[in-house]
Amino acid sequence: MKKSMSILSCLILSAVIFLSGCGGQQTAGSGSPGEGGIASTAKKHTLKVANYFATEHPQNVALREKFKKIVEEKSGGTLQVQIYDNSKLGAEKEFYDGVRNGTIEMGIPGLIMQADIPKMAVGEWPFLFKDFAHAKKVFNGPVGKEMTEELESKHGVHPLAWSANGFRMFSTNKTIASLEEFKGLRLRMPNIPNYITLGKLLGANVTPMPISEVFTALEQKVVDGQDNPIATLKASGWYEVQSDVLESRHMFSPNLYIINAKLWNQLTAEQQQIIEEAAKVSADYEWELLEKSYEDDKKFLQEKGIKFTTPDDSFRQSMEAAVQPLYDEIFQKYPWAKEMVEKIKAEAK
Repeated sequence: MKKSMSILSCLILSAVIFLSGCGGQQTAGSGSPGEGGIASTAKKHTLKVANYFATEHPQNVALREKFKKIVEEKSGGTLQVQIYDNSKLGAEKEFYDGVRNGTIEMGIPGLIMQADIPKMAVGEWPFLFKDFAHAKKVFNGPVGKEMTEELESKHGVHPLAWSANGFRMFSTNKTIASLEEFKGLRLRMPNIPNYITLGKLLGANVTPMPISEVFTALEQKVVDGQDNPIATLKASGWYEVQSDVLESRHMFSPNLYIINAKLWNQLTAEQQQIIEEAAKVSADYEWELLEKSYEDDKKFLQEKGIKFTTPDDSFRQSMEAAVQPLYDEIFQKYPWAKEMVEKIKAEAK
């Protein structure tokens, strides 16, 4: 009897030791996000991320080096990221609509949604931002949050992080050294009302078209010029069919990491946290890359034969005065607009 009890005690003790050992181990991907894993019960998702930037643009460098790596590593394989750059899933409107209806999980559009959500247009009102630090402070602060507050309820997309396209400048096939030289210039602009109005107020003949068509239009001389940050001019190869850049810095263009809201609400809290944190890290990195790259991009373009013209105070003031009717129209139409402008300008001090 004693022998039987002894054997039974040994078996119980062995079982306790074995179970304790098992309790000290986690199955693959069962930890918390902060520990490099995620609950093994989390559903797996593939996140297609669409944008219109060239492969080597800072937006896509940041996506590859930061967002994709962080999401895939921290999710323990439950989230996979596929990057579709260079308008592979359609021009901005097409891929933005894809994120809205859920056929594309994520995207990094500009402010294409401003036609339906007027506050989203604020970021691209002319001559509003002093420098990169000013712009980043505004978009990552209360104004940026206010701009996106209707995005999910009206368009079904959840905002994640603001990134930067940069200060827009005019690239052309002739030197522009005064306001008068805009007259008759055939200028490509995005098909967004404020852009079109700005171009017309400067005196240009505006032709709206998607970014994917710009190179051919410039090459075939359908248009004389376009406006974009010089990082886009370099990455898209437009310097091959242009001769000049006017450093007008007439508008700052932000971009926004977005995800389909229905998908977002299906994710676990841990997956949401991973995606949101990765988007912020990636966006911050892209801001840094874009700002640092300006002088290098300028030097590259100059070596390719591009002539840069910096407007003097008189020229800049004449451009600002020319576009004032756009502000007058905005202030009349939207009671909140003047206060928003004042908030933005106050952040520069």
